[in-house]
Formats: sequence, C-alpha cells, structure tokens
Amino acid sequence: MERFFKLKEHGTDVKTEVIAGITTFMTMAYILAVNPSMLSVTGMDQGAVFTATALASAIASFLMAFLANLPFVLSAGMGLNAYFAFTVCLGMGLTWEIALTAVFVEGIIFIILSLTNVREAIFNAIPGSLKIAVSVGIGLFIAFIGLQNAKIVVLNESTKVAMFSFTSSLKAGTFNSEGITVILTFLGIIITAILVIKQIKGNILIGIIATWLLGIVCEITGLYVPNPEAGFYSLIPSAIISMPASVAPTFMKLDFSYITTNFLNFVVIMFAFLFVDMFDTLGTLIGCASKADMLDKDGKLEGIKGALFSDAIGTTVGAMLGTSTITTFVESSSGIAEGGRTGLTAVVSGSLFLLALFLSPIFLAIPSFATAPALVIVGFMMMQQVTKIDFNDLLEAIPAFVTIMAMPFMYSISEGISLGVISYVILHVCTGKTKKITPLMYVLALLFIAKYALV
Repeated sequence: MERFFKLKEHGTDVKTEVIAGITTFMTMAYILAVNPSMLSVTGMDQGAVFTATALASAIASFLMAFLANLPFVLSAGMGLNAYFAFTVCLGMGLTWEIALTAVFVEGIIFIILSLTNVREAIFNAIPGSLKIAVSVGIGLFIAFIGLQNAKIVVLNESTKVAMFSFTSSLKAGTFNSEGITVILTFLGIIITAILVIKQIKGNILIGIIATWLLGIVCEITGLYVPNPEAGFYSLIPSAIISMPASVAPTFMKLDFSYITTNFLNFVVIMFAFLFVDMFDTLGTLIGCASKADMLDKDGKLEGIKGALFSDAIGTTVGAMLGTSTITTFVESSSGIAEGGRTGLTAVVSGSLFLLALFLSPIFLAIPSFATAPALVIVGFMMMQQVTKIDFNDLLEAIPAFVTIMAMPFMYSISEGISLGVISYVILHVCTGKTKKITPLMYVLALLFIAKYALV
C-alpha cells in the first residue's frame, strides 16, 4: 500500500486513510436508502436500484483510487436523481428506461471529454479566487444540507426557511420522533466540535457514532419513538446480514428508440444531466482539493484526468446497472477533513459499499441526524478557506462572493460556478482588465449564459 498509494509522500498512513474512508462512507451511506426510494416512484425495482447503486459506487470509487490516487468517493448524485425521477419521468411522462439511456449517453460523452482533456482544461482555466470560493461555497452548502437533513432548518410559508419549532412539535405530538432528533443533532454538533478542538483522531467518525448511540439510548428509553410514515425509522438495526437483491430488473434496460423519435428533446434532457454532473464534479474536486491543500502553485490537481475519467466511467456503468448519474460526492470532504489524502480512502469507502450489500440493515439504520453534525463541522472547516480571498481586490472578491452565495441559496454547486464565471468575465471585461481572462473562460461564460437563455 505504501508503494502503490505513496502514503508517506502524501503525509498520511494506513490508519488515517482507513478512518477517512469509513468517515466518508458513513456521511454518504444515506444515499443507499434515499436513491432506491426516490427512483422507485418511476416504477423501478427498489431492491435492484439498491444493488445497482452500491455496485456502481464501489466500482467508481475503486477507479478513483487506482486511476487518480485521490481520496474522493462517488455515488448516485442527489439532485440528479431527483431530476431523473420527478422531472424526466414523472414530469415529462417518460419511462425510466429512456431516462437511464440519457444518463448512459451522458456518460459516454463524459468519457470522450475526459480522454480529450476538455474537462481537465476547464478545471485549470478557473481562476484561483473562484477555486477558493467554490470550496467556501460548498462548505456552506453541505452545512445547510446537514441542517436540513436533521430537520433543524425547515420549510416556512412566509420566510421560505426557518428554524425547527419545539413548541409546534410539542403541540403536534411529534416531539418524540422529530423534536428529539433535532436535540440529538445539536448534541452531536457539540460533541464533534469538542473532539475537533481537542484534535482527537477520528473526531468526525466518533461524532457520528456517538450521536447514533445516543439516539439508540433514547429509543430504548422511549424518548425517541420511530414514526416510519413521517420518515423517522428505528435506530436499532433489524438484522445484521441480508442477501443483496438481484440487479436483473434494471440491468441493461436501455431504450434508444426515443432518440430517433424525439431527438431534440432527448438532447435537452441529456444536456441537463451532462451540465449538472460536469460542474458539480468539478466544483467538488476544486473545493475539496483546495481545503486539503492538494492543488499545486498553479492551482492544478495532480491526477485530475484520472478522477474525471473515473467519474465518467462510473456514470456509464451506473446507467447499465440501473441507477441515476454517478458523481463525485461532496461528502468526500468529511474524509479529507479526517486526513484522507490518497486513493486508499476511496478503496475503503468502496469496500464498505460492497459490504453494505450484505450488511444493509446496519448501514441503513444510521440516521441522517447522526451524519448531520459531521456535515456542519466539515462545512466550518471548508469555510476557513475564505481568508485566502483578497477582499481588497474587488474584481476578484465580488465574483468569489457571487459563487459562495449562489451555492447554498440556489442549492446547487453548478449554479455557483456558472454565476461566478459569468460575473468574473463580465466585470473584468467592463473594467478593461481582460489580461487575466483565458480564452476558455470566455467560452464557459458564453455557454453558461446560453444555458440560462435556452434551457
């Protein structure tokens, strides 16, 4: 492992990488429960989607390790699976087989773009200030996701979002399911923060497990009462071992007939998958690599070509197996925060995805309120990068602020990159400071503007 992953060269060791891999997996294990549930509304077999998601995640993560030697882990992307299920299938009335075909074609195009260095060139063309801003924006974004997952941040008719109301929960009689989990999340954040401050090794992973165990104690004592109809399940695993469901109901169920009958509409659907996947992945790689000081003096990431290629193959294989777009997960930042610096982190996480096929009751019992503190604390860690932005240079600072602001407020990494690039180019052109703008930045800005105008 030392020779293959070059652990000493990257300032890490086996123990650190293993802890990082476990931490990353535990912060993203929810996808194994969420993705099958979400895609099942299209008529897809839930068990087959679970198996397909676990297998595709493992394959893509192993490729990331062996082709790029980077600590990034991949799985079915949130947002992209929602677009797959609720927009393409339920909204447009298309079959899930057609949607899988769009994902498959997107993956093939990604493979071609990765082989021709287009995606790598885009990564390298983004200015340093925007790369830092992406890291900060992702930090705020994943902290917001954590607060939402824990129900601390809830929908509100007048203000759109608001803090969870304990008074309303008590009146509605939901305190023992919903209210107690919010309290447990706050306790988890405090526990994890103390561990981080004291620099305890494995602090984020310990925080997840500690929060989960507190929840189990609350369930045993009756403080927490599961309510499956409201999305609050038992925290105690129902079993230890289970056999994985067959992937046959979704394997190679591609339908290319729609391309010949509705080519333009198919292109629009495929382009939406393509765009979001490309820039979510680039944003995650930029943000996490910036946080871990993995970028060189020119802002380039060693192994970026292999990382993008792994992502592209993962998407293609995932579509063949029967799951929505596979992408690099922003939760990889939790493992990086634990010290993960090489592909060994990805190997550990990928192995756990395979193990989850047989130990699904245990992994699916980990509640979102237990992983939420990890996302909040990692968000704080990524937010620290904001001090590297020169706010006295307004030409650099304003586009950086736009990038940071857009990600959590618009709930999209790709939107943050789009608006950041557009504002960066426009402000530099309008002030006559065009020397810093590369030709590819002009192309990206025009493409992003066209996207908003046409799609």
